[in-house]
Amino acid sequence: MSKPSPNSRYVLLRYLSGALLFRVVFCCCVLVSLLEILALLEQTTPILQRHLGISGIVNYAAMRLPFLLSGALPLSVLIGALLMLTQMTLASEMAILRAAGLSTLGLYKYLVPATLLIGMAGIVLDDQITPRSEQALAAWWNRTDPAPEDGHSFWFHEGKNLTYVDHVADGGNVLGTVNVYIRNNQNMLVRTLHAPRAHYTGADGWTLYDVDGLDIDLKDQKVDRLPRLPAMPWNTTLFPRDFIRLSTGNAPLSTSTIIGMLRGQVPSDSSPGFLKAGLMERFLRPASLLVLLLIAMPVIYIPPRTGTRSWLPVWCLGAGLLFIVVQGLLRAMGNAGLLPPPVATVPALIIFTLGALTVLLRNETR
Repeated sequence: MSKPSPNSRYVLLRYLSGALLFRVVFCCCVLVSLLEILALLEQTTPILQRHLGISGIVNYAAMRLPFLLSGALPLSVLIGALLMLTQMTLASEMAILRAAGLSTLGLYKYLVPATLLIGMAGIVLDDQITPRSEQALAAWWNRTDPAPEDGHSFWFHEGKNLTYVDHVADGGNVLGTVNVYIRNNQNMLVRTLHAPRAHYTGADGWTLYDVDGLDIDLKDQKVDRLPRLPAMPWNTTLFPRDFIRLSTGNAPLSTSTIIGMLRGQVPSDSSPGFLKAGLMERFLRPASLLVLLLIAMPVIYIPPRTGTRSWLPVWCLGAGLLFIVVQGLLRAMGNAGLLPPPVATVPALIIFTLGALTVLLRNETR
């Protein structure tokens, strides 16, 4: 048998990559459309109650799209790979490729570039697009909120100081009930400041109003009340967008923001373990998609006589869903501090890779 020419290999690579990308994009569009419909069913009433109209519904759907797209990507790769490989097997294309000398490993290699391309697109989506869209959505939602005082309260640490904010209003430009706890280099509390509200202006920065507080000397066990001030500047490095981010809880973060939090350069309300696990999971996304592709590979062994009656695609789909669920559970345990970040992200990749390889080798030796 003659060795395949480089040109024929490139043709096969383009064909398989195009087939996989088309089906992944199609599945992603279907899944994201369903998720958008479900999200709008929940949020349409609040949007209309705020008198935002049809434009508000469109804005919400557009700003929510990157987040939904990021979440649907792994399942889209799994279903897209299953559809492509099953269709090629039932159409006898796999039998022809095998007769031409293409092994299972060779087929997997041809599908790796397209999968890595999708994985890299997922990294860019998670790192740059989703954090910005979610930030814009949170600011817009807060700005149009008729009752911001019922919003989410939160704590954060900035350097050695701790700060409590009761709620955020006007897209982050107004804060309600700000308590600042100032600590010295020995992490001892030395002063507290309390202000019922704070306003931000671009030129003057943050201003606290009706400020009172305490001077605390723990060594001498002495506490002095500070005179009430109608207004005072607040020296903080945070901008309105930072308070919007903190008020939304576990908002998507860019890599630069996560690194800044880990180094103490950016105020944070998350634990280091949570941030490290999120960073590792983001850059391991291409590896996760490669594992999902490997899990889908056994469908090429569907017996010709079985056809669409085979349960093999169902078992592969179940294994892929189990992989996604296990990854989520381990990540949740890592977020809670029960597992270190490497244990919360890597073991699922190794276990399911070994399991999929075992199934493929078993079918090869039949």
